[in-house]
Amino acid sequence: MGEGFSSRFTPEEMAAIRKSLRDEKRFGETFLARLKRVAKRIPFTEDLLAAWYCTRDPATPRRVRMTLLAALGYFVLPLDALPDILPLLGFTDDAAVIAAALTAVATAIKPEHREEARRTMDAL
Repeated sequence: MGEGFSSRFTPEEMAAIRKSLRDEKRFGETFLARLKRVAKRIPFTEDLLAAWYCTRDPATPRRVRMTLLAALGYFVLPLDALPDILPLLGFTDDAAVIAAALTAVATAIKPEHREEARRTMDAL
């Protein structure tokens, strides 16, 4: 990963992320289904989608893809520092993880990823 980047995931969270990523098709279905359920309640939906489309792009370097998939995995997994059902606070840990990942790989998310995210947002 990039310089200055350190994992904030516990060993249990990392094991769960690795397990969920082994079945990429199921992970994608889970990610998109979860996002549809909460899209209207979280302000970073477009960033999540742009990150997802970046991971699907064959031109995306493996390091970037793994960084983004780990962050997206944290969003999908039921393991959470703050349960997502808590009003106002539930998604703050997810937002922090996504923000850190996006900052670490910001140049890899291209305008076409963001455009595809906007089109998907319009369809939600």
